[in-house]
Amino acid sequence: MKISTKGRYGLTIMMELAAKFGEGPISLKSIAERNHLSEHYLEQLVAPLRNAGLVKSIRGAYGGYILSKDPEQITSGDIIRILEGPISPVDFTEEDDPAKRDLWLRIRDSIAEVLDSTTLADMISFQDAGEADSYMFYI
Repeated sequence: MKISTKGRYGLTIMMELAAKFGEGPISLKSIAERNHLSEHYLEQLVAPLRNAGLVKSIRGAYGGYILSKDPEQITSGDIIRILEGPISPVDFTEEDDPAKRDLWLRIRDSIAEVLDSTTLADMISFQDAGEADSYMFYI
């Protein structure tokens, strides 16, 4: 299973809204500029998120979008399923071999468990434990 730009950019939108939760609406233009993304594409992605009840639109000169729930109540699984559809590495109906079918089911369930246990609050408060540039070289 590969998450497309719809899912990745959708998570970006939702993380931006979560980071500013309670501070008022945020325009898609500001999210697009901050993340170097197409505003038009983000407009296409926010529509299903709004229809699913994850975001609310606020009209007016200082309008934009806000989360409809606390960041702790929205999981990455909610967002990915809305934008990408069901989480499944393969079509199980085509699999005759029980061992392979079981493998695909376990992979699907593992992916779903990670996505469903990771909230927007977790994502915006993430601290990278790996110090990528922490090497010191002496000559």
